[in-house]
Amino acid sequence: MPPPEDPTGAQPGDPAGLEREKQVAAEAAAQLVEHGMTVGLGTGSTVAYLLPALARRSLGIVCAATSPRTEHAARELGLRIEDVASIDRFDIAIDGADQVAPDGWLVKGGGGAHTREKIIAAAADRFIVIADSSKPVPALHSPIPLELISFGLRATMRRVAPASLRDVPLSPDGGVIADYHGPVGDPAALAVRLSATPGVVDHGLFPPEMVATVFVGRGESAERTDFKHSLSSS
Repeated sequence: MPPPEDPTGAQPGDPAGLEREKQVAAEAAAQLVEHGMTVGLGTGSTVAYLLPALARRSLGIVCAATSPRTEHAARELGLRIEDVASIDRFDIAIDGADQVAPDGWLVKGGGGAHTREKIIAAAADRFIVIADSSKPVPALHSPIPLELISFGLRATMRRVAPASLRDVPLSPDGGVIADYHGPVGDPAALAVRLSATPGVVDHGLFPPEMVATVFVGRGESAERTDFKHSLSSS
């Protein structure tokens, strides 16, 4: 049965349709949050739909945000935000992605907050990914976001070439944001190479072992994929 038509006339794949799919995925993920949970909040346009969905549920939850923008928006909606320094684990973390491969590999960091996002995802019992239908890909491809230390930046850029600096503000922790533009091939091998490069704070490759569930908005429904190899199920 085809999904019901959007009353606005938006169709999946057009900008309005993709925005609606982000909202559908975010609202599906919000239903996994339960009273008393500690929740990690990601950054980006899809998370912007998650925050009001959580606020409407009026749950007794404690949240920590991966960016000042998310923290401000969450507080404005009445969500309880704590300093992440006081939290050593999360019941659940929810965030968007720029690319989602069939095996669960992700590319994140379009907003430059991937280092914080990875810390929160790794500290969560369940990391939930929310995305619109443009984000699933057959295989990961560049660009791969990077956060770099400013000291020795030219030397670091040579080691991670081909790469380019973004004309954006520094990360919330003072890192320089760049993108790797070379072939991805084996994402695990590339992740090891980038992580081992002096001057690289972190990269935007997220392994499947971090991912518990992916919600992809498709029209008016959210397609759910659970990954059994997630660290959360070990």
